[in-house]
Amino acid sequence: MFKGRKGRAPVRGSRSGLLTAMLLLAVLLLSACGNSNSVFHTGTDTTDSVSRVPWDYRVVEGKVGDLVGSDMTILPDNELLPNDGNYATGDTVWTLQFMDAELITDADQKNEVRLSGWTTLKSYADQKTAAEDLANLKVSITTDVDLVGVYKTQYQNKTRNFAVIELPSGNRVKQPIDDKRYTAMEKQKTVSVVLEEVHDFADYDSAYAKFRGWAK
Repeated sequence: MFKGRKGRAPVRGSRSGLLTAMLLLAVLLLSACGNSNSVFHTGTDTTDSVSRVPWDYRVVEGKVGDLVGSDMTILPDNELLPNDGNYATGDTVWTLQFMDAELITDADQKNEVRLSGWTTLKSYADQKTAAEDLANLKVSITTDVDLVGVYKTQYQNKTRNFAVIELPSGNRVKQPIDDKRYTAMEKQKTVSVVLEEVHDFADYDSAYAKFRGWAK
């Protein structure tokens, strides 16, 4: 009986050694999870910047469909809107529609734009009033922006020129240019451009500027 107990003693030592080894492995794994260079790293490191910006507006002509309580449907898309103008079924109305965008900028300042669908915001009894609101929400301005640089590419014996500018939002835009503009921009730090400022309907101070051409 005593010999049997002595025979089991090495098993207890083996279990103790196994437990120590497992604890050590757990410590190593936990340390590795915080190390982005480790094969055990489970983080999702990313340098992409994502923002949602106002992108566009438009005025669309439609007709009032069914009246639903204090609301109305607008044909042809059958969208439901508040009937603030006390319209009747069959009346012609103009609606202001809005589109925003998810702007994804990577570490190299390259942009990917994901557009939303159109959302109807407001109805108008006449086109003139709708156009006035549209003009306040999409504003054309001429301003100077930073010129990141110009460069040339060659493909199938054809040379193309490009200029990279930085918009007030911080996003960079690449635009094709001709040889004359390339020579003129080569040593410039800023350039004059035409921008379209698209303002947020709910927060007018929030706006996104889109490149619309060279001012000179």
